[in-house]
Amino acid sequence: MTDTQPYDVIIVGGGPAGLAAGLYASRDRYRTLILEKNGLPGGQIMLTDRIENYPGYGEITGMALVDNQRAQAERFGAEIVANRTVEGLARRDDGLIDVRVTDEDTQTARAVILAPGSDYRQLGVPGETELRQAGRVSYCATCDGAFYTDKHVLTVGGGNTAVEDTVYLANRFTRKITLIHRRREFRAQKVLVEELEQTARQKDIDIKLPYVLERIVPDDSGQELDHVEIKNVETDQVENLVVDGVFIFAGMVPNTKWLSGVVEMDEAGYIACDPVTLKTSMPGVFVAGDCRQQAAMQLATACADGVVAAMMLKDYFRDPTAWQAGMSADALGSGW
Repeated sequence: MTDTQPYDVIIVGGGPAGLAAGLYASRDRYRTLILEKNGLPGGQIMLTDRIENYPGYGEITGMALVDNQRAQAERFGAEIVANRTVEGLARRDDGLIDVRVTDEDTQTARAVILAPGSDYRQLGVPGETELRQAGRVSYCATCDGAFYTDKHVLTVGGGNTAVEDTVYLANRFTRKITLIHRRREFRAQKVLVEELEQTARQKDIDIKLPYVLERIVPDDSGQELDHVEIKNVETDQVENLVVDGVFIFAGMVPNTKWLSGVVEMDEAGYIACDPVTLKTSMPGVFVAGDCRQQAAMQLATACADGVVAAMMLKDYFRDPTAWQAGMSADALGSGW
């Protein structure tokens, strides 16, 4: 893939945020290139079998939604190229931005939208990947909690998200929850732990400390969960537990390691940006989706970010010198 004519915008990442940005940019007749590292666009939403909380759809699969988004963007002229992992980004003296895919393949654009997304941190235990694809392992209570109404689920983790989402599931959906954490004390804030303990007195929440998840065992079909194996880390005793689903709350990993030293990021690797315009610290470079600071980590908000970033292109192209307008001098330091 080589092209000597600069694109108006290159979008790094072909997930929902990148595809939404591509739709809006191409509708504005900007010459648009979307670079996707995987064989197909879509990102982690492609692994979601049922989506029920995306406005306008009672139920749709992740693959079907992505197919619709891709077709929309391409209909207006967006070029989508898969199997292209971006390795570097550099702003030239003339204001154009080089996007390096490999040493032999560098594309140039007037602006860039970063939408590489983030991945749920996985535990790597046997059965996790297979049953995630089957829809029996989840990493998002808001996304998938309703599928477990009156069911028994296992939740794994000890941070704020694990504690908050366990309470959320117990109060709204599940019949029973078994919560395991590898330590005897939670890492979550004390006030959240107190709320968990209070909820456990009212709902059926079995808190088991210190336990780790050893294995997620499918049934003979490979599509349903038979049981899980959990281990007491002090005694090494392994228990079999029959549950209907597993929620793993081990955090997120933004796909931004390659941007270290290029744009401002926090310690966890999330890209700092102005929350209104989605401008980053590099002029001409915007960010959209789960890889940015303060992202809501939802499908609808990722798409909204892509729309906002694409709409901001007009102002930037009109006056590239006004990048810092409306930003305080210490905006980056405060995380915007």
